[in-house]
Parts: sequence; structure tokens; C-alpha cells
Amino acid sequence: MDYKKHIAERINIYGVDADEIYSSIALPPNSEMGDYALPCFKFAKILRQSPVSIAEKLREAYKTDEKISEVSAVNGYLNFKVNKAGLAYDVLNCILSTGEKYGSSDTGKGKTVCIDYSSVNIAKPFHIGHLSTTVIGGALYKLYKFLGYNVVGINHLGDYGTQFGKLISAYKRWGDKDEVEKGGIHAINDLYVRFNTEADEEMENEAREYFRLIENGDREANEIFEWFKSLTLKYVQGIYCKLGVQFDSYAGERFYTDKMQPVIDELRAKNLLRESEGAQIVDLEKYSMPPCLILRSDGASLYATRDLAAAEYRKATYDFDKCLYVVAYQQNLHFKQVFKVLELMGKEWAKDLVHVAYGMVSLEDGAMSTRKGKVVWLEDVINKCVEKAYTVIEEKNPELENKNEIAEKVGVGAVIFGALYNNKIKDIVFSYDKVLSFEGETSVYVQYTCARANSVLLKSGELSAVPENYEPNAQEFEVVKQLAVFPEILEEAAEKFEPSYIARYAVDLAQKYNKFYIECKILSETGGKKAFRLALTKVTLQTLKNSLKILGIGVPDKM
Repeated sequence: MDYKKHIAERINIYGVDADEIYSSIALPPNSEMGDYALPCFKFAKILRQSPVSIAEKLREAYKTDEKISEVSAVNGYLNFKVNKAGLAYDVLNCILSTGEKYGSSDTGKGKTVCIDYSSVNIAKPFHIGHLSTTVIGGALYKLYKFLGYNVVGINHLGDYGTQFGKLISAYKRWGDKDEVEKGGIHAINDLYVRFNTEADEEMENEAREYFRLIENGDREANEIFEWFKSLTLKYVQGIYCKLGVQFDSYAGERFYTDKMQPVIDELRAKNLLRESEGAQIVDLEKYSMPPCLILRSDGASLYATRDLAAAEYRKATYDFDKCLYVVAYQQNLHFKQVFKVLELMGKEWAKDLVHVAYGMVSLEDGAMSTRKGKVVWLEDVINKCVEKAYTVIEEKNPELENKNEIAEKVGVGAVIFGALYNNKIKDIVFSYDKVLSFEGETSVYVQYTCARANSVLLKSGELSAVPENYEPNAQEFEVVKQLAVFPEILEEAAEKFEPSYIARYAVDLAQKYNKFYIECKILSETGGKKAFRLALTKVTLQTLKNSLKILGIGVPDKM
């Protein structure tokens, strides 16, 4: 069914392998030019010929067959027209036979990918800034699973630092056990905000002492800390459940407390550590980077120390082929330093560490600060989207059953899709009205398309077999071509760590199906035409469901 592969295998360009030819073949912007196109510009330097001449010679050499009906050379492009009936028959039957597995593969068989994402802070609620890391990581987790990889989802908890001394100090001064138990994470956060508002030198010293007690194993201090941790994890599990996100490990910063010293010893043994103003650093000046701080002048560890220990542990424990860190772009330098230090330590697997950077998310009224209490909680954003979705559904279809359940899928889906639709590195200004629109590039639009397709199928009765020699019209064939590239889109999204490719694909497929739906009769047709159009509807619905499932978005049967 892979027509691109079929084309690539029949083109011979001196000095260029089939994989490069395959990756260069694309869908032309104008379907009148052809169904696939190979731009020849990149081959001009290798062959020392003009792209026009290369395309023309390749056209002369290419022999048409049962899959490719016509080949042309236009302005340096080699264009291919496929046997429409053959491609349509192959694509529809492939999707009908594979169903929920359409697009999956064994690409990752025998390979392990670790993904470090979400990384919530103990005793702090989720704010909207945590949205991108959580849903990008969650989508990559599902994508790699779908492609046959062994995937390890890691929530590198923020459970280490003087802020926990501040929290214990605040709790001992102003807290009430029953009130904190009842208020949960938000009650803890209120204590944290109050401490930072009222703290003087005495309180700061007290906080440092409580953190020292945690580190030294003091029973009371650790009991309070573990209580805060259990309340936090209970809270975040509710949000993870809504977002369809899961983890295999919650090993946080504190987990690596006893794993840092071997790393420090190895750095010292390899003469990589040196003293600078009392601190221990790895000098990276020759790599155009500031020094990587390993130990402060008081002997305290830093993020880099713990991340080095974490990387060592993950390689030893999971023997990963890739380890991804889904962390905001503000940490670009940090990860460059950590990866370089591991490389200097002689860890050849340092090349397999990838910082999957993303942009910031804010609401239309600006940014947030946890310390000052001015923050937009992610749960509030989700709840508001669900409420707004219910209102919209009530207006559009007041007789609809299970409106609460549908509003949940629509509202949560809108939050996820709003963070995933654009290229991950872009900053996002989150708009409730935009993400909940039934028109345009939204999950609501895709979900509504699914509901429309499902409605057609419910009215159709039993489906007939796909007619073998049916020649699809222009609208039908646009849908067929979009369906055919789904496996390729998934591979590309995995290769570039970019879930937005899948989100954009789903919107494009929904748009093409809706154009077909509007311009072509379905249920009133007869014979092979009706059978083909119903099958096209069924496989479109299945492919949209597969797309949204990878992104973590549910699909209502009706809307």
C-alpha cells in the first residue's frame, strides 16, 4: 500500500540511496500536477546537472505499472499520478482490516524510549504552565507505544529543596491538620504563599533548618513531608486521569540523593572537576558554554548534579535507545551542559539524550507566579473548558443524551489540542473561545466530524465490500490520499518529537472528509458508489479516532 516506497524503489539516482529518495517524495500542493512529486533540486549538486534536466531524465527512465499510471517532469519536479482505483481499494481495505491498529508498526521493536515529562512539584498545584510538558510527553508516550517501542514514562518529581523547609515552617506556625487534609494541595499552597509574603531572616533560617532535618532523616519532618507528597500525588492523579496521561516511574530529585556521590567521584577521578570560588564546576568554556556547577561552595548539590545521576540511573536501569526530556526551552543551556558533561565523562550514550523543548503557555491576561499566589491552575482551565463545552452543546443540541459525558470529552480535548496543535516550540496564548470553536483548527471540529461520520454509519445498515475497480472522484480521492499518509505522519512525528504533526493531520483529514460529505451523496446512492462512500466514511472515522487517541483525546459518538 506504500506507494511512495513503490516509487522510490524504482528510481535510481547515482550517489543517492532509496531512503533519501523516499523521504524527498511529497504530496504536491496542486493535485492537478500529480498525486506525488519528487523535487530534484537537492540532487543537482551531486549530479552536476540542472534540476530540470535531472527530472526529465528520470521521467524517461521510469516505467509506469499497475500502481503508477503517468509520470511527468515539470520545472525540476518529477510528478506521479497513481492508479486511483487501485490506491483507493488498497487503502480502504488496509484500514478496514487493521482498524484500531491502523498506522501502528514494529519500528520500535526491541528499542526502549524513556520520556521525562510533567515533573510536578510536590506541595504545589498544577498551573497552566505545566500543560505543555504533560500533554506533549503524554502524546509522545502513546505514539512510541503505537509504533512498537518499549516506553518508560518518568515523572521526575520536584521533591527536593529548601521550599519544603519553608512549608514545614509555615505548617508548624499556622497550619491545621484537619484543614490541610480537607483543603489538600491548595491549603498547602496557601501556606507556601503566606510564608513567602511574611518571611523574615529568622523564618528563612528556620526553613533551612527544617530542610536539613528532612535530609538527615528526622522522623517528624519526614512524616510531614511524606504527607504533603501523598496529598500532592492524590491531587495530580485526578488531573492525569482527565488528560489520559500515565507514568511508569515517579522517581524524583530526592530519589537520587544517594546516587550523586558516585557521579561526583567519577568526575573527580577523570579530572573534570575544578574549584571556582569555593564551588565545584566542570569547565565548558571551550564549548562556548558557562561552567556547569556540580556542588555549591557549601557542598550542596544542584539540578545538574541530580540530572547527571538520573541519566546514569536510567541508562543502567532501562538501557534506553533514546531518553527524552520534555522541558521548556528556558532550560536549553542546562541540558546542553548536562549532556556535554556526560559526553566528557566518556558516556557514548550521551548522544541518545534529547531535550524536547517547548514554548510557554499563558492565558490572554498574562503570566503567573506561584510565590505571589497569582497563578492560573490547570484544573480551573480544564473545568472552565468543560463548562463552556456543556453550554455550547446545550445550545446546539439540547435533546442530546449524556451531555455531561460528552462535554467532558470535548472540554478536556480542547485543552489538550490547544497545546498540541502548533509546533511545540511556539509560545501559546490560550483562548477558551478559540479552542472550543466548532469551526477551524480545533479538536471540537475533528470530534464533530467523527460524530457526523458515525451518524452516517448508524443510518447505513450493514456495509458491503469495497468495490475493486471503483474510480474515485476528486473529493473522494483527496480523502483517500490523506488516509494513505497516516502511517508516514506518525513515523515523522516520532522522528521529530512533534505531536503537532498528528493534530494537524487530523484537522486536514476532517476538512477533506467534510468537503466530500457536502459535495457527494452517500446514503441515497446505490451499488458500488454507495458501498465505496460508506467504506470511506468508516475508515475516515477510524483514522480520526486513532489520531485523537494518540493525542489523548476522546471521541463522542454524538454531538
